[in-house]
Amino acid sequence: MPDPAKYSGADEEWEDLLRQWRAQSAAQPRPFFYNRVYARLVDATSEKPAWLPTWLRWPAYLAMSGMLVLALSGDGASLPSAGRTTPYESPTDGPQPALPTR
Repeated sequence: MPDPAKYSGADEEWEDLLRQWRAQSAAQPRPFFYNRVYARLVDATSEKPAWLPTWLRWPAYLAMSGMLVLALSGDGASLPSAGRTTPYESPTDGPQPALPTR
């Protein structure tokens, strides 16, 4: 268990430190700081010419989304049905005859 006698002056030390911080004057920005920040913001938000105009990109987006739909909506012929019990059973076959026993 910690010994409270060791830390008897800790509260006073913290209070002194906080008083010193409050007594410091507020920091002032360098001259023309806000003008430089504003100029950078204007440069960053300025319109840059796009590689392709927006109206020319829309058909490309439409074609890509159409290809995605076609790729994801396959008929599933390559995938086995979830209801099959054996890989050799055909879904069009009726019930299989029982195997003869000896």
